[in-house]
Amino acid sequence: KLIFTLSLLLGTTITISSNHWAMAWTGLEINTLAILPLISKSHHPRAIEAATKYFLVQATASALILFSSMTNAWHTGQWDLTQLTHPTSCLILTAALAMKLGLVPFHFWFPEVLQGTSLTTGLLLATAMKLPPITLLFLTSHSLDSTLLTIMAVLSAALGGWVGLNQTQIRKILAFSSIAHLGWMAIIISYNPKLTLLNFYLYSLVTAAVFLTLNATKTLKLSTLMTSWTKAPALNTVLLLTLLSLAGLPPLTGFLPKWFILQELTKQDMALPAVALSLLSLLSLFFYLRLAYCTTITLPPHTTNHMKQWRTNKPTGISIAILTTLSIILLPLAPMLLT
Repeated sequence: KLIFTLSLLLGTTITISSNHWAMAWTGLEINTLAILPLISKSHHPRAIEAATKYFLVQATASALILFSSMTNAWHTGQWDLTQLTHPTSCLILTAALAMKLGLVPFHFWFPEVLQGTSLTTGLLLATAMKLPPITLLFLTSHSLDSTLLTIMAVLSAALGGWVGLNQTQIRKILAFSSIAHLGWMAIIISYNPKLTLLNFYLYSLVTAAVFLTLNATKTLKLSTLMTSWTKAPALNTVLLLTLLSLAGLPPLTGFLPKWFILQELTKQDMALPAVALSLLSLLSLFFYLRLAYCTTITLPPHTTNHMKQWRTNKPTGISIAILTTLSIILLPLAPMLLT
């Protein structure tokens, strides 16, 4: 585990700090190879299937990144990350990074892979593994096609909200929530890349709080979420607020990036995509409310024939406490970030 975690850190660091396309590609490959054993750790057929799907998709995306950088080098003689100027290369790179991240229409692998792994590995896949591709998007943002990114972003927000509505597996719900959030990040990358990074950091923070809380109560399905309140009532009450923060309701932390992004979009005369994203976030809000309802509002007697869980005296980890607190109270930072 230590070797794989260090490899993940190494791969991410190489990609983030590189100037040369070959180094960025190397970092992405190290990352992919380090996470594969963590996905397939349980040796369950589902986990093996998830690892295989993940490997095939990431290998394809890596090949496309290499192809786009080579095409660009062929035409311009430049291997520098920021000098990506050839239009075909920009198009291929956008598709490759969308595949790495799980943006629509390359999203099919992500819910399946997340469903096949444990919650902790799922957390890594939803947050840490998205940092290198987002950094590459950030570095090449000035040369990417903003129209294509806007279309993909609105479609991601729509599909993430729409398909998440009738899921009962919590990991799949969180996967579709991740796809919807990626839509918010992708739409603003061409206009204000720093907002994309801010959105990513806050999304990672809140998602980490949700995943770790669910991991503490050992909850994987909506039906077990209904009976998990007896295990740790205080933790479940805070989970309600964390989920609403993930949905982006004021006055919680999750509202901050959405507010900034909508403000920036209206400044750029993109009122229509801004309205579309705002309305599509209502779809996501529905399934977060459903999770929140199952977490704290459904008290017995209810119709699920599950055994009651014993209340655990095990104290909640300090990391969960810090993350949940941060994912609820960071909205007052807004004036500081604006200046």
